[in-house]
Amino acid sequence: MNNYSWLQQKLHQIALSSQFMREVTFDVESSAILKKQSTDNHIFVAGLARSGTTILLNALYKSDEFASLSYQDMPFLLAPNLWSKLSFSKKDMDFIERAHGDGIKVSSESPEAFEEVFWMTFNESDEDTQEKFKTYVQLINQKYHKERYLSKNNQNIRRLELISAIFPHSKIFIPYRNPIQHAYSLLSQHKRFIEDSKKDKFISNYMRWIGHTEFGRNYIPIHDQNLNFKNDLDINHWLEQWYLTYHNCLGSLKDKDNVYFICYEQLCTSKEYWLDILKISDIKETYDFEFKESQKDISLEIENGIGNKASSLYSELSNIALR
Repeated sequence: MNNYSWLQQKLHQIALSSQFMREVTFDVESSAILKKQSTDNHIFVAGLARSGTTILLNALYKSDEFASLSYQDMPFLLAPNLWSKLSFSKKDMDFIERAHGDGIKVSSESPEAFEEVFWMTFNESDEDTQEKFKTYVQLINQKYHKERYLSKNNQNIRRLELISAIFPHSKIFIPYRNPIQHAYSLLSQHKRFIEDSKKDKFISNYMRWIGHTEFGRNYIPIHDQNLNFKNDLDINHWLEQWYLTYHNCLGSLKDKDNVYFICYEQLCTSKEYWLDILKISDIKETYDFEFKESQKDISLEIENGIGNKASSLYSELSNIALR
């Protein structure tokens, strides 16, 4: 995003910052493109940011069985078919490290979490939004000539029951990590993006337009009521967000047959664990994928109360997670 020209930045602003423009492009695409019915055997990856959702997305996408939004669909994300006919963009397989500085490299062909733009455009409490979302999935599948859709959207952690209701036969994967390592990663990214946005205003605008409020200058906590740790520059704030997020998921989703909690540490250390995920995903051919565990030496002060609660919940999740 920090390599975009002035013209590219303005095009992103026109396409993404206006709800009216987003609605119009979706309506035009929905009317102009002949949609084919797709299966209800999709996969939705959603967890707290920095839980391993991106690497799991890339791993599943490698199967070549799924359609997913990618960087080449920017900035007209709600009209992927029409934009592909107008953009004349050529394939770019030159990989560069993404802005997070976490070693994950992307190209224009890489799948990414742009689905939130749909949910920013249409009110999820409206009944017709469910039908619009089904249409949107069909449009994405149509563009990429696939029958199955693969979504990675951390913001979906707020609406997984709705996703499950819309696509009851699809799988929902909820990755989770060691809570202290995870909280430290969130805090580090939060600080990184705050500093980056000071140098380049477009970064914060871009993140806001695509609904990326998990950290950085546009940060909006998933849980903002009755917090014990409100300071987002304190690791305990992120640890509390971890606890509240996964506690809620466990309470509301653990009995659903299509929901799977995925332990990232186990994914990094067990090939059999990855093969089990492929099997659950109904992926025809098995293949290897390299998952790397990142462990940091953390000297920040962890408040005992929230630290113990998070550690206990991590153990509870591991008892019911895919094993």
